Amino acid sequence: MTDLPILAVLPDLLAALVQGSNAVLVAPPGAGKTTAVAPALLDQPWCSGEVLVLSPRRLAARAAAERMAALAGQAIGGTYGYATRMDSRRSAATRVTVVTEGIFVARIQADPELGGVSAVLFDEVHERSLDGDFGLAMALDAQGSLRPDLRLVAMSATLDGARFAALMGDAPVIESEGRSYPLDLRHIGRSADARIEDAMASAIRRALGEAEGGLLAFLPGVAEIERTAERLANLPEDIVVHELHGSLDPAAQRAAIRPEPDGRRKLVLATSIAETSLTLDGIRIVVDSGLARRPRYDRAAGMTRLVTERASQAAVTQRAGRAARLGPGVAYRLWEEAATGGLPRFDPPEILEADLSGLVLAAALWGVGDPRDLAWLDPPPPAAVAEARERLAVLDAVDADGRPTGHGRRIAAMPMPPRLAHMLLRAGDLGQGRIAAEVAVLLSERGLGGGDADIETRLRRWRAERGTKAVAARKLAERWARLAGAGQGADADAEGVEVPIALAFPDRIARRRDAGGEHWASVGGRGFRLDPATALARAEWLAVANTQGAASGARILAAAPIDLTTIERLFGNRIEIRRTADFDPATGGVTTLRERRLGALRLASGPDAHADPAAVAAALLEGVRTHGLALLPWSTGAQALRARATYAGVPLAAMLADGLDDWLPPLLEGRRRLDAIPPGMLTEAIRGVIGWDMMRQVDRLAPADFTSPAGSTHAIDYAAEGGPRVELRVQALFGLAEHPCIGSDRMPLVLSLTSPAGRPIQTTRDLPGFWAGSWTAVAKEMRGRYPRHPWPDDPAAASATLRTKKADARASGTR
Repeated sequence: MTDLPILAVLPDLLAALVQGSNAVLVAPPGAGKTTAVAPALLDQPWCSGEVLVLSPRRLAARAAAERMAALAGQAIGGTYGYATRMDSRRSAATRVTVVTEGIFVARIQADPELGGVSAVLFDEVHERSLDGDFGLAMALDAQGSLRPDLRLVAMSATLDGARFAALMGDAPVIESEGRSYPLDLRHIGRSADARIEDAMASAIRRALGEAEGGLLAFLPGVAEIERTAERLANLPEDIVVHELHGSLDPAAQRAAIRPEPDGRRKLVLATSIAETSLTLDGIRIVVDSGLARRPRYDRAAGMTRLVTERASQAAVTQRAGRAARLGPGVAYRLWEEAATGGLPRFDPPEILEADLSGLVLAAALWGVGDPRDLAWLDPPPPAAVAEARERLAVLDAVDADGRPTGHGRRIAAMPMPPRLAHMLLRAGDLGQGRIAAEVAVLLSERGLGGGDADIETRLRRWRAERGTKAVAARKLAERWARLAGAGQGADADAEGVEVPIALAFPDRIARRRDAGGEHWASVGGRGFRLDPATALARAEWLAVANTQGAASGARILAAAPIDLTTIERLFGNRIEIRRTADFDPATGGVTTLRERRLGALRLASGPDAHADPAAVAAALLEGVRTHGLALLPWSTGAQALRARATYAGVPLAAMLADGLDDWLPPLLEGRRRLDAIPPGMLTEAIRGVIGWDMMRQVDRLAPADFTSPAGSTHAIDYAAEGGPRVELRVQALFGLAEHPCIGSDRMPLVLSLTSPAGRPIQTTRDLPGFWAGSWTAVAKEMRGRYPRHPWPDDPAAASATLRTKKADARASGTR
């Protein structure tokens, strides 16, 4: 340890912490900051208590503590210990504790004064994890109001120390140059058509043949690691292949880190977990896929999904540096050199893309109504804060003013995200805390029980597993069960996993949409997809825990069958009765439906025998508004009145449309079809819309009838082609020397003249011209057909009559 580069700047750091409370330490990977700084603080006069070292990952936390203990010649758990969610090794004698960032957030939340703690070292702050940023914000707040003597050190592997220095009150920045070994960068590219595991396996074989020493390969995820390992199954016997990722049990992780006891070459297939913090002995070669898998919170879908994307420039620099950490090395990159400049410069801070429910709740408990009031390098986005508050309200964790409820305080005390804490507590209230604790661990720890989408299957497998990680996870589940109030020996099989899953993710309860079980609709309105070959596809309902992919068709990764009775029992207070009345333009009637709905899902439906008459009338009204007045059962009289009003210059169509909400609803009361409206009511409604004064204008300008000289009355058709028209027998007009007209502009009526039998004989707009012209020929023809009727030579001078000659004679008293 005497040759660590960090030792050269330790005096400057110690001096800065004597003069002030904060400092920023910038040191490249391999400089020794993680394992050398904390021990150096223990003999400082101001350091009488514990030193906390924050690490972003459990693996790195455990490895750092074990390394410090080994360098001091001590067993872990003595002066040096660690605490992670699933494992802890510390005692009353522990002075330096390496903790994950989430553990620190819970600790300072429980004890804002951090009693007994002299210093907090925030390691790898450049990774910008959500818990890391939040922990630093709370520590600065506590330092400013409660603990001015608390020392805070931000330790970064990249040259962004100035931002942290400003955040920490213009703290001094101490930089270590580190140790530089030659690094050979080889950009070998890869075919766009090649699968990543094939390209990586080929590059690894090439690197093993061209360079010496152990090899560290970076792949985006566990699946790619396993497939690459399959393709490297026939390597020489002197090469030992290890996997390194967060899903492994601690023993397998330790084996990947420590030197091979028999001197064989080490080949480590790792995720980005190996980018920083860890020192892997013997590594001289790095093969980098250039890809990373990161969680991205889809705010529209309300879920976090893993996304495979290009690694940042900062990340690939860190990865390559692993090859030259302990000596000269070589890094193979599966992209062209020119493409490096196109990579994003840094990984985005998690706070800008994460679900902020836990942060908002913790901030509220901290006494900060708006988390943005704390000190941040990058404040949380307002939209994300608002969305988190909405989710917390659904979980009954905060009230309408954003203050924590009693249930919210219980949630915050649980060492897990709010959704899972809510699930555990509510399930505990139902006597199902034990099974809920197991589900919470299954959903938190990758790899337990395999990757089956059926959580019941994974739970059974996990219960039978005997590996170190499985045993530790079961112990964690026991601890969480006790937090939920489940006693020892409680029957974990009393209920299935569907109840706690539904409690945690009520918006993801889904119903099958097709016979094959591939497409599903959820309470939250999102569409899910499922492999139809799985047993889950035969279920009608699923309680869905995890999904992956686009919000519009995310793939179900973890779920359990659930029945409608259980759904109704759990969420009866959220089930809505929805009555709908829909207009059918084809029939002019209304179809009424009664539905029971949970969110966007319809649980049951049927005809509504007790539909609200007002809703039916409203549907009829909307139907007319949408499809037009022609749907109404207009009588002949009503149609005639509309035509008269239009001819008289009344804008009746606009008046009817504009006043629809006034004149039509009274006609719809108690009716389910438009044709049930009595025709006479529509006529009266039109008169009401026109009004008394305007109706007088209509009667004057467009009279309803024409009275003939014979005394007969005939309706005027104002909708007729060619203008207002009257049909009547020609004899009724005898004695009329002028053509009849209507309106102020004296519009000639179109006269449709008929025979005594009603057959048309002439249409004219000039009655005198007809009498003087073609009447002679018409009269001659009529005398032959209708000899009993009078057909005078001069009809303009004759008496109008609708009777025969004999009838006229009788009426006059002569024979």
